[in-house]
Amino acid sequence: MSPELLGLLGVVTMLGVLALGVPIGVAMGVVGVAGLAILISPEAALIKSGVVAFETVSRYELGVLPLFLFMAHICFAAGATRNFFDVAAKFLGHRRGGLALASIGGCAGFGAISGSSLATAATVGMVALPEMRRHRYDPALATGALAAGGTLGALIPPSGALIVFGVIAEESIAKLFTAAIIPAFLQMAFYMLAIAVICRLNPALGPAGERAPWRERLKALGGVLDVGLLVVAVISGITFGWFTPSEAASIGAALALVICAARGKLTLKTLAQAMIETLRTTGMIYAIIIAAIVFSTFITVSGLADLVAGWVASMGADRLAVVAAMAVALLVLGSFLDGMALMLLATPIFLPIVQHLGLSPIWFGIFLVRTMEIGFVHPPVGMNVYVIHGLAKDIPLGTIFRGIIPFLITDFLHLALLILVPATALWLPGALGVG
Repeated sequence: MSPELLGLLGVVTMLGVLALGVPIGVAMGVVGVAGLAILISPEAALIKSGVVAFETVSRYELGVLPLFLFMAHICFAAGATRNFFDVAAKFLGHRRGGLALASIGGCAGFGAISGSSLATAATVGMVALPEMRRHRYDPALATGALAAGGTLGALIPPSGALIVFGVIAEESIAKLFTAAIIPAFLQMAFYMLAIAVICRLNPALGPAGERAPWRERLKALGGVLDVGLLVVAVISGITFGWFTPSEAASIGAALALVICAARGKLTLKTLAQAMIETLRTTGMIYAIIIAAIVFSTFITVSGLADLVAGWVASMGADRLAVVAAMAVALLVLGSFLDGMALMLLATPIFLPIVQHLGLSPIWFGIFLVRTMEIGFVHPPVGMNVYVIHGLAKDIPLGTIFRGIIPFLITDFLHLALLILVPATALWLPGALGVG
């Protein structure tokens, strides 16, 4: 059996193992080690896997992950969850679909803290969904807005997905964070535009509420000012090169502790719980990253990635056709793989093709995470949909998926814009000279 055929067999085997419900880290690790054992010998495979594990956990730049996770958990404890939705609701609630718009705004604000799509959908959903139901919002619109809005958490810096991609692809995390800013704001704007159009066509779907007086608006704004300044400081510091991502994560974690203490929410129990949750999540992600790099090494040694890149080049297809084909493949895979599994599987296979075509790996990281986000709401998996269904079990899954359709349309338009105009992701890092 040729090495390339073995690499293809490894990919198919891993997909099959994932379909059986085996965790992504276990599936990639086992297949990767087994493939390397066949290609270079069992002893060399074990040694290589050990070296990968040691080099991964000792990488300085990967330290940003637990620090940002710790910052997020401390902000949760400080009560930042409701604050972001409240301030958006006070400013937008009097408009048609105002609470749905506020949900998108709340997801954007909370996503800047959590960096997780599922956490954003679940946390903002617990606050926003009861309010929308109380104001008699259409269940499809309310749940669809929350499920779609949750995907903002995967792209808005500091994004855990972008950190993981940066480590696997060996690209600058600062560049990835900066490149994500404009696409994330455009995604939020597209979602808000969809809500505005829906409620314009049928105002009964999202009734306007009472206009909040400026005194209440300013009070709500004051409740999010400290955490908002924390997020702005962290992202601005990275974007303008005032400090590295690792330094930004350290500063963010320290300031989060100060904010939590100032709000009177910092206790030994709170601190211990935040540390436990951070360690648990970090350990899981580290294990997945190690397994992904082992699997990527197997794909590289097999020559499968080079073979696919050469095959694409021999076809003479232009960049747009190749990227469109990749997008279709990722969307199809995203219909039954979770987002992290999709990203870790696609990176070692598609990144060499992207580089062979002369496209930017930074752009590819944004493109990959954006496509991965669509998988969070794309049927039949749509993990965000199931998260929202867990918060409102009386609303049928079919209703939530129906509510997702307008947002899926804007997702595809946004993805097309990112493909046709790569400058949406690449202009800001270049303009600011982010290294």
